[in-house]
Amino acid sequence: MCTTASARPRRCPDVAGIDVDRFRAAFPALTADIERLVTCESPSADRAAVARSAEVVAAMGTAHLGAAPEEIVLDGRTHLRWRLGDGPRRVLLLAHHDTVWPLGSLDTHPFAVRDGVLRGPGCFDMKSGLAMAFHALAALSYVDGVTLLVTGDEELGAPSSRELIESEAAGCAAALVLEASADGGALKTERKGISRYDVLLHGRAAHAGLEPERGVNASMEAAHQIHAVAALADPAAGTTVTPTLLSAGTTTNTVPAAGRFAVDVRVRDVAEQARVDAAIRELRPVLEGAGVEVEGGPNRPPMPAASSAALFRRAGQLADRLGIGPLTSAAVGGASDGNFAAGVGTPTLDGLGAVGGGAHADDEHVLVDELPGRTALVAALIEDFLPVRKDAQ
Repeated sequence: MCTTASARPRRCPDVAGIDVDRFRAAFPALTADIERLVTCESPSADRAAVARSAEVVAAMGTAHLGAAPEEIVLDGRTHLRWRLGDGPRRVLLLAHHDTVWPLGSLDTHPFAVRDGVLRGPGCFDMKSGLAMAFHALAALSYVDGVTLLVTGDEELGAPSSRELIESEAAGCAAALVLEASADGGALKTERKGISRYDVLLHGRAAHAGLEPERGVNASMEAAHQIHAVAALADPAAGTTVTPTLLSAGTTTNTVPAAGRFAVDVRVRDVAEQARVDAAIRELRPVLEGAGVEVEGGPNRPPMPAASSAALFRRAGQLADRLGIGPLTSAAVGGASDGNFAAGVGTPTLDGLGAVGGGAHADDEHVLVDELPGRTALVAALIEDFLPVRKDAQ
């Protein structure tokens, strides 16, 4: 756990020798590291693949940082933690090395860099950001008090790593998240919270042609419940409640005895998350003889704009001095591990990774010309929260 530290930057308002040209000179090494990460496939649900990826990440980080990480295996999922220096924990860098892409994706989406665009499964979300973290840290002469946490289950909602993230974030002056940028390179200054549910419908089977009246139709009960759930959305508050995956029944000539549907909830504040949660848990069957059961609940708390406001202002100042400003910001519906850091009260800035697009899609890509400047910005932000060494004064 981090010890309590001031949220105010401790350095004078320059960039202490950091410049974009330095990272431009290191560009071939950065792209080589990105290629190494991308070509080690790591789908979140495949624990063995994630473990193999962790070996590659650990070796790369050890080479850059001069220290091996702690390997933390939770529920069979491999996470890596570098705690640099012996001083109080001040800055947490968050990254993940798992992706949504299944094994074999490289056969159809090979790694390539052409015409200023880098492609490959997971390059944008978020293996480029992970490589950037290593290069930013390696460029700093003093990193005492920095923790780099690389999780292996972010794309699943961090089922095993949530408590680890919250523990590492608590009390830090800043959490910097190397997730990919929003459109046009915007930093992510607000993220919605997520809740996920499975609504199970219980009915009674009967022959659909001979005696359907003897059954209790789980499909019809699902229709009633889907309407009730969808009505919980509040567009004015930014709350979306979306029934998604649906299934019911076993054969075409049988009244369905069981069914289920999934629900995706996105909210801007915890009050809305609590309201929707309470309402979903109060669902009651409409058809006589039917049953309704609810599984799941809140998955990630919201990352409100207030948690990133001061950090975004400081990032803008640093970007201007580096010659890569002005920065833009965006509120997004997707969540990240940064939601957990913000949820424990740690100032959090997200979307500091690669600029590009197509996350989780066939056109996933990174704009290579943006990599040096973004990496320099990450290095400057890290340094900004570290105390000046006594021997450097």
